[in-house]
Amino acid sequence: MISAKGLNRSVLRSCLQGAAQPVLGETLFLEYEEVLARSRLMARSPLSAEDRRKLLEAFLSVCDWVEVYFSWRPNLPDESDNHVIELAVAGGATWLVTNNVVDFQRSELRFPQIRVARPEDFLKEAML
Repeated sequence: MISAKGLNRSVLRSCLQGAAQPVLGETLFLEYEEVLARSRLMARSPLSAEDRRKLLEAFLSVCDWVEVYFSWRPNLPDESDNHVIELAVAGGATWLVTNNVVDFQRSELRFPQIRVARPEDFLKEAML
């Protein structure tokens, strides 16, 4: 939501067009809302606050809501990222798309069925 173009936007567009199926849970949803409330960060967005909210709502409408019942705690370098792995496992995700690949690869607990990839790799490999 910060750039009018780019790879992150292309991943979001893939989800909105039904080419990729995102999963979402309570913790990640709350994180998205918290990020959208960061006025200094959102000042860089070409979208108005209302348009950002509409885009988030559109994204939410295509997500599979997943309840996470088990805490795996893969012990990522940033504790606040652990919930993303737990969501991916609970949701049966095969891809975890992030710009923060390095931290996710340093997990003590491995989930080989989940490919952690940067947006450009996901778009090249999954969106053939």
